[in-house]
Amino acid sequence: MGNIKKDQLFEAQFEDVRSIIDLRKTRAYRAVNNESIISNWEVGQYISDKLKSAQWGSKVVDMLANYLQQKQPGLKGYDRRAIYRMVQFYEAYSIPEFVGFLPPQLQLPANEKDIIVGFEKPQLGNEKNILSFLCLVNWTNHIKILSGCNHPDERAFYIYLTYKEKLLTRELERQIKSGVYERSLIGNNKHTSVLRQSYPSAKQYFKDSYIVDFLNLPEVHSEKSLHKGLIGQMKNFILELGRDFIFIGEEYRIQVGMKDFRIDLLFYHRGLQCLVAIELKTTEFQPDYIGQLDFYLEALDRDVKKENENPSIGILLCKSADSEVVEYALSRSLSPSMIAEYKRQMIPKDILQKHLQEFYDNVNE
Repeated sequence: MGNIKKDQLFEAQFEDVRSIIDLRKTRAYRAVNNESIISNWEVGQYISDKLKSAQWGSKVVDMLANYLQQKQPGLKGYDRRAIYRMVQFYEAYSIPEFVGFLPPQLQLPANEKDIIVGFEKPQLGNEKNILSFLCLVNWTNHIKILSGCNHPDERAFYIYLTYKEKLLTRELERQIKSGVYERSLIGNNKHTSVLRQSYPSAKQYFKDSYIVDFLNLPEVHSEKSLHKGLIGQMKNFILELGRDFIFIGEEYRIQVGMKDFRIDLLFYHRGLQCLVAIELKTTEFQPDYIGQLDFYLEALDRDVKKENENPSIGILLCKSADSEVVEYALSRSLSPSMIAEYKRQMIPKDILQKHLQEFYDNVNE
């Protein structure tokens, strides 16, 4: 017994050492990334000023690229194209329109608070605060955002999404292509009033539509193939849902009275600290689906939910849903639930942007 306790003590102490190493590695990475972003900003600012004042032309930029290559042959990332990216980077994020879309405050993990300083909503010209925000993601991701997004608010959205969800570059690229930004704005808000009241931030965590193109579903498909596909592609599905979702199980068994019932997919949401039940329907939404979901949520709250957890949330993931039918069906529901659609293929970007423009037009009327 003495040796076992000693081994356990050593293991705990070894974990302390590993934690120190991991923390310092994270800080080192952040420091290198911050300096890289600030350097690219300052180079972009310097050259932008020269170009705008007509002191330099495009030929001078070519000369600069050649000069840097001659003076520092091992220096990478400063060819003509890369230099103009830095100019674009500075000009895109120094405009008043971008500053207005920065998050007022960033919620950082405890071990990162001394790495990136949380900031209040910056005033125009407060370069330090702008750079603090830009340093949340690496340069490769910035290039993807600059090339894939046209509007300041869209760029700010994806910078923060990349930071919050810890997206890899290919994951970020997919989120941009699938139009997460547009879908977050033009959604029909198919939430019950209870969900909106109990979870005011729910709109940040849930979408009205989820893209499951990675399943390669045919036009006609069964609920079984949808279910099986999502289980087999759970990593991609969680990327589409959001990193805060933790998968608990499929066909999750609950017992009420003498009968067994099974929830298609059960998750735990770290941000909201609650269970999330997802029911799959390969048909158009029907009002009677709500009763089944309400029943499952009641059973989860009574028999599965822990005391420190919040009320369970339900999502009906349907092939399609008529907005008016959804509104009627949800108006009397007493559960925190919502209706969402799954899309077999990505919605073309031009169609999403058209819907987004219609959304803005309606808001401005």
